[in-house]
Amino acid sequence: MDDTDIKIVTCLLNDCRMPDRQVGLRVGLSGGVVKSRIQKLESAGVIRDYVLKIEPPALGRGVFFVAVSGRNANLIIEQIRLVGDPFVVAPCVGGITVCGIAVTGDVQEKIRLARELMRDVRLLSIFEASPPAQRSQITRTDLAIIRGLMADPRMPAEVLATTAGFSTKTIARSIEKLRQNNAAQFTITYDPARMHPHIPHVILAGLDDDREETIAALTGALGDRFIQNPIPTPNQVVLFLSSKSIYGMDEITQTVRDTKGVVSADLFIPKSIMLPQDWTGAAIKEAAESSAYHIPARMKVGV
Repeated sequence: MDDTDIKIVTCLLNDCRMPDRQVGLRVGLSGGVVKSRIQKLESAGVIRDYVLKIEPPALGRGVFFVAVSGRNANLIIEQIRLVGDPFVVAPCVGGITVCGIAVTGDVQEKIRLARELMRDVRLLSIFEASPPAQRSQITRTDLAIIRGLMADPRMPAEVLATTAGFSTKTIARSIEKLRQNNAAQFTITYDPARMHPHIPHVILAGLDDDREETIAALTGALGDRFIQNPIPTPNQVVLFLSSKSIYGMDEITQTVRDTKGVVSADLFIPKSIMLPQDWTGAAIKEAAESSAYHIPARMKVGV
């Protein structure tokens, strides 16, 4: 992979529905050349799948993340499933597994239960994720469109309109609302081992009270190294970056630690990244059968 390939992957990670021509404008290529490069990335196994990742709070779920050190990743996931549904699973170098878990009910109670269940492994970190701001609620129309896009997140609105029974304008408005609400991410899964010489890595940075200012400073210092938009939580931010060497990763981690407002920085190098979708189908069905027209989302109401 060259630097242009990593820029294309970055575009698709943040929005896999982005047209080839628009990606080309960002990376300095024609849409036709971008399409050819994407096909090569797919054939090489770099791009594994296109995914519609629904944020659990949009479907009424709470969220917490856990980082665990243990050799048996499958056993760790089995224990996690006793508490909730994993929606992000990332086995990392060094026997570490990072998971995002969608739960119903009291999140802090589920965190306490997770601590009890994981006594046989080394628990490195566990924390609740704050829900993103929401401007409007999800409706049954949105649910039907989400269901239609689950199998193919890149499906053109015109094609979906023929099967979902909605106009292309309604579908376009719904997709834009999901994006604006941070309720859904049109993204990809990829194989980090096939991205040589680039090494994707994640830094979990602990923050003080000036979260927004610190995230802005990190973006200013490292924005050209990001391969995904940062994910903020109440006291932390998750940074997705790329380097070409372990020394580059160490330098970036030190830059994060030296940024005003950062109190800690932990580096993780994923061997694979999985986005399980089974929980989404059940949550959509539950929401669609609810007597309420709008979903009782946990997302914060934006101003």
